[in-house]
Amino acid sequence: MRQFEWVAQHYDRIFRFGGPERLLDGLQPQDGERVLDVGGGTGRVSSTFGDHLQIVVCDPTPGMLREAQDKGLHVCACVAEHLPFRDGSYPRIILVDTLHHLADQQLAAVELLRVLQPGGRLVVEEPDIHQAVVKLAALLERLLRVRSRFFSLRDMERMFAASGARVARTENDQGTNVRLIITH
Repeated sequence: MRQFEWVAQHYDRIFRFGGPERLLDGLQPQDGERVLDVGGGTGRVSSTFGDHLQIVVCDPTPGMLREAQDKGLHVCACVAEHLPFRDGSYPRIILVDTLHHLADQQLAAVELLRVLQPGGRLVVEEPDIHQAVVKLAALLERLLRVRSRFFSLRDMERMFAASGARVARTENDQGTNVRLIITH
């Protein structure tokens, strides 16, 4: 998406990340474990996980991936709907502020589960469409012709369950985000 190329150098300053604690709590990674950050852009989220994990940031935008590389992260240019990894190749996967931007969310759910190792964990964090500020952001994205489709927590649960996932837990942080913790 072109708009992400234009904003890549400034993305981390515009879209601040509050901290990794809740994601890491849901992800439960072990030291040295591989973590796939799908739609991870500049690595603004996974770069806060510390240096005890092997992180790969996947994103289709070259400028975003350059920013992630500058943080010392490994990168892969791809889309969530067609991940270039073997079945069961990652024990931990995150998808943060990404699902609503994808062209085919259901296909992406299938792909994420395909590359998730048996016994692995996937954490999906998205803006809570029931919050006024998120509704405003969704409207703004529509006006700017950003291809976005926001889902409720229940709709995301159904989407991933239909793809064969077991939703271990859902969280609503009473702020602007909701989270699914999925096991495989």
